[in-house]
Amino acid sequence: MKQLSDEIILEETSILVSETDSLGHIVFADETFVTISGYTLDELIGQPHNIIRHPDMPKAAFKALWETVQSGNIWQGFVKNSCKNGQYYWVYATVFPFGKGHYLSVRKMATRTEIEKYAKLYATMRSEER
Repeated sequence: MKQLSDEIILEETSILVSETDSLGHIVFADETFVTISGYTLDELIGQPHNIIRHPDMPKAAFKALWETVQSGNIWQGFVKNSCKNGQYYWVYATVFPFGKGHYLSVRKMATRTEIEKYAKLYATMRSEER
């Protein structure tokens, strides 16, 4: 993991995994997710997954995510997350229904080109939400 100003750049081999219940509360987080988020496992378990939501993320992106997975389908997309200390990181996320009423999220590094593309798109989407 490298740091670029307030941005944390994940390594190509980094995989972050978390599981939420039907209300979006974290019931599992792997060591990589815990480390990068800056929270302890105890601080994450039971909390809404949006504890790491970055304010730059448009509401419509998460609305689409939840509608997709709650209908039993897999969602994939780019997400900017916040760390406990105010830093942030971008990921390419795959979220899918897992078991009865649970959702598994597996995230990997987003490339600089993808980050630039989605940062612009999300800025446009946020301005339309206002």
